[in-house]
Amino acid sequence: MVVTQITELSKSRCKVYIDQEFAFVLYKGELRLYKVAEGKEIAQKDYEELTKVVLPRRAKLRAMNLLQKRAYTEKQLRDKLEEGGYPTEILEEAIEYVKSYHYVDDVQYAVDYITCYESRKSTKMLEIQLISKGISKENIRVAFMRWREQGGIQNEESMIRELLEKKNYDAECDIKEKNRIYGFLLRKGFSPDKIQEAMRAF
Repeated sequence: MVVTQITELSKSRCKVYIDQEFAFVLYKGELRLYKVAEGKEIAQKDYEELTKVVLPRRAKLRAMNLLQKRAYTEKQLRDKLEEGGYPTEILEEAIEYVKSYHYVDDVQYAVDYITCYESRKSTKMLEIQLISKGISKENIRVAFMRWREQGGIQNEESMIRELLEKKNYDAECDIKEKNRIYGFLLRKGFSPDKIQEAMRAF
């Protein structure tokens, strides 16, 4: 295994390529410690220590530090670790580690998100935004079920009326204005039937 390229990633970190392929990111002090240099062979024992001990430990600590600051979905955490240049195998090991302690729980993340926005966002919009955060449809379904079991209730008719009030909707306005308001509510994720009913009753 020959180190074919080392490129500076920041003042303290470098990307290391072995046999023409990206291998991992190391601190400059680690380059010196493990004698990693361009054009030189990396010892098998050093490579194994880096990939089996040093980098997995660092990835787990990085994941824990991120989760101390805020909640992440599994995808969000994976994306952050990928940004750090961790190889896939090491990244997945770190993800599984934090999942084993339930520090990452997509269902609970979704339940908390739904609870936070239940009175401001439609069910459809909540689903769209949770999917965009990398949460699977099955986990979203389970989260909504758990949220309802915990007493969660949504009144989309009330939300639509509130938005109509904020938009100063006038039932006597012309068709162009009605279509504009209707399109606005559709984009909020409300169903056509509920929108039409609320606009008629307003």
